[in-house]
Parts: sequence; structure tokens; C-alpha cells
Amino acid sequence: MTQMKMLNPESKMICHIVMFKLKDFAEGASKAENAEKMTKLLAELPALIPQIKQFAVGVDVLKSERSYDVALVGYYDNLTDLDIYAKHPEHLRVVDFILKVRTESHSVDFEVNV
Repeated sequence: MTQMKMLNPESKMICHIVMFKLKDFAEGASKAENAEKMTKLLAELPALIPQIKQFAVGVDVLKSERSYDVALVGYYDNLTDLDIYAKHPEHLRVVDFILKVRTESHSVDFEVNV
């Protein structure tokens, strides 16, 4: 994903970041296999949910002790659009899988100037 340029300090978007730690083995697959499946499922969402304006998802490359296994960053025009995304049936389908393979997740949502 390219860096967003600040166009107008009056114009804001919502940035949604989530990080996941995965189980070593779940749903008949290894952590690495589930991370790949999870990123594939998440990467399909922008084509299915028009409220997603920008989206990036990936598997951790450092593998440090403090690293999370998978992270996503999404941008939405406003909190209403983020809520629509959160409740969208396609998102909930992916969440169902994630809940089976993760040990923990943390998120943050904040406004950014665009």
C-alpha cells in the first residue's frame, strides 16, 4: 500500500488496524497455513464491501518475540462505513474463521487527515 498524501487537513478518514496472533495448529492446519488462508480471505473483502477505501493485509516477516502473525490496515470514509464493514456478512464469514485460529487480537481505530 502506498503512503496516503495529506490533501486537506479538513478531510479525515478512519484508519482501522488489527493484529492477530494465531494458534500453532487449528482447523487441521499449521499456523503458517492458517495465516495464508486468513490473508487470502481478508484480501478478498475490498472487492465485496464497497465501504473499504484502501486495504492491506499481510503475514509478519520478522518473526520476533513481540511480533504478531498477521495484521491488516483498512481505511474508511467515516465511522458509519467502518460499522457497515464490521457487520457485513462477508466480513462476518471471515471473522468466523479467524475466531477459530487466533489466540488473541488487538485493534485500534483513529482519524487520519487525507
